[in-house]
Amino acid sequence: MSRVNLLNRLTFRQLQVFQAVYRQQSYSRAAEQLGLTQPAVSAQIRQLEQALEQSLFKYAGKTLHVLPPADALANSVSAIFGEVSNLQMELSELVGKIRGELNIAAVSTAQYVVPHLLARFRARYPEVQVRLRVVNRGQALERLAERRDDLVIMGMVPDDRNLTFMPILDNELIPVVWPGHPLMTSARPTLEDFARYFILMREPGSGTRIAFEEFATRERVSLSHTLELGANEAIKQGVMAHLGVAVLPRLAVALELSSGLLASPELPGFPLRRSWCTVYPKDRYPTPVTELFLRFLHEILPELNAHFRSPQVAKLGPSFLCTP
Repeated sequence: MSRVNLLNRLTFRQLQVFQAVYRQQSYSRAAEQLGLTQPAVSAQIRQLEQALEQSLFKYAGKTLHVLPPADALANSVSAIFGEVSNLQMELSELVGKIRGELNIAAVSTAQYVVPHLLARFRARYPEVQVRLRVVNRGQALERLAERRDDLVIMGMVPDDRNLTFMPILDNELIPVVWPGHPLMTSARPTLEDFARYFILMREPGSGTRIAFEEFATRERVSLSHTLELGANEAIKQGVMAHLGVAVLPRLAVALELSSGLLASPELPGFPLRRSWCTVYPKDRYPTPVTELFLRFLHEILPELNAHFRSPQVAKLGPSFLCTP
């Protein structure tokens, strides 16, 4: 097939649908992502295969297998869409406005900081459309593997050489109890003392839970009394209801600590220090908007860390303004 004939027979929509199927490894998940029906996705892939005169996918039972031509096409499609994004950025800069999309997934503990990042970014680049999805750590890892987002923001980055990450904010994990708890009046409370109470935890795989369990293992302290709750807000309410104690990110409980609804005893080894990081696969070419966001974060990191280290109080007016 000549190059002219191929150019005449391909469409961007076909390539967009192909990329979704390739990343999702599923026609149905690709259809859900694109807001299409599964037959519509199948029709687009069938037309693309006819244009290429190559089969791209094959079902064996209920499993979708990616064929070698699909791997080759995926590299080209990524480059094509990257060039289109570059063109969009260049055209936007010519008229003085940066436009584009930024799709972010953030683990639930990061939901207390990510809106502050996005508020500052949108104040400078109001034409960029931002989509944020809050997920647990397991879902974040799935989305990384499936390349469903431009960036993932998470605390504990997997030990994987195929990932690119950048620390952006300090994440201090602290012990949390209810006001008037006996540990608050104890002279020298220890981790063993803390572990005598029911410890409220997130689900297995949670970054905060992993960090705390690893610390307890190093200290040779058994966490034999635990209760599993599915969200940080539920854990905070559980502590306030005297259901148990917990270890949570300091920023997740900053307002409750300042208002006296929660308290934090001084235990040896705390705070546990981690960082929230931006993460994306090395083989995923960052879009121009993604690169712009990463440069912006690097620029404002000192300001952000200073902001979150200071006491969290209500502000009468914004120091920056986001407008529609």
